[in-house]
Amino acid sequence: MSTIKDVARIADVSVATVSRVVNNGPKVSAKTKEKVSQVMLQLGYTPNENARALVTQKSTTIGVVIPDITDPFFASLASGVEQVARENHRQLLLSTSQINAEFEMQAINLLIERRCDVMVVHSKALSESQLNELSQKVKGLVVIDRMVKGLENRCIWLDNVEGGKIAARHLISLSHQKFACISSHYPIEDPALRLKGFKDTLLEHGLTLKEQLIEYQAPTLQGGEIAAQNLLASSHPFTALFVYNDAMAIGAISTLEDNGYRVPNDVSVIGFDDVLLSRYSRPKLTTLHYPIEIMAKQAANLALCMTKPEENIVAETTFKHIPRLVKRESTSKKIKNSR
Repeated sequence: MSTIKDVARIADVSVATVSRVVNNGPKVSAKTKEKVSQVMLQLGYTPNENARALVTQKSTTIGVVIPDITDPFFASLASGVEQVARENHRQLLLSTSQINAEFEMQAINLLIERRCDVMVVHSKALSESQLNELSQKVKGLVVIDRMVKGLENRCIWLDNVEGGKIAARHLISLSHQKFACISSHYPIEDPALRLKGFKDTLLEHGLTLKEQLIEYQAPTLQGGEIAAQNLLASSHPFTALFVYNDAMAIGAISTLEDNGYRVPNDVSVIGFDDVLLSRYSRPKLTTLHYPIEIMAKQAANLALCMTKPEENIVAETTFKHIPRLVKRESTSKKIKNSR
């Protein structure tokens, strides 16, 4: 493996000159820069990013912490951050955490060890005090998908309560009166907030959601299947189903169809997130659009701004996003003779 000394020797310049070329430093002629660059290409020399950061005190990376790289939702989040990284000539450093406090801390510390001073963190398990403490260590740390007290100007988040309200209003507008809900069993705030918004809106219209018709499972296709099986086994009738995310909703639709229920004729189903799969399910899924990629770009740009001393970042309500109803084929007006 070639070193910076090899480049300097073959280019017949000093190591300091090679370093200035690598870091786009001043006082290097165009002729010297071209000569050194050609030697670097010839030798296949790649600068050590950690070493560069130590010398320049500047990182050339943007870090992102997500729970799971296989989940389409979090893949979109990472993609949004990566686009901003490329636009700013930075590399993406990805670390996963599995919605576990210990793993989340390990993932963030791993980025810190690599001198990453700009990072977008999806954290549900770390406490607010821990995140506030980490923000003192990492100037460009921004939290996504969560509002943290004390870090209001570093949070990009979605109003999950409003999302639940929008879902309820849509189903009520279709004349439904018997509701069921499939939620995530993870001990995080998102499922509880969405369910709160849904229940509150039903109450405002003189309607209720029976506790026997709320199922908690893993937020996956299989989790949706199992939850729907349990709802059908309960023998409590329902004509409208609000589901925590699109994967669970599609899994639930599969179970309903397998048991002779037609969606949406017998049961209307509404999901949450609007992942790509929701557009291609059968029937196409009505859902709440979660602008995660847009939010991820905003978070990455904000994180970059936080490291610039000339920027004056002020907490703004614009950091809050509202989900948008996307009407497709899985919801329809209640038919009088439906189950």
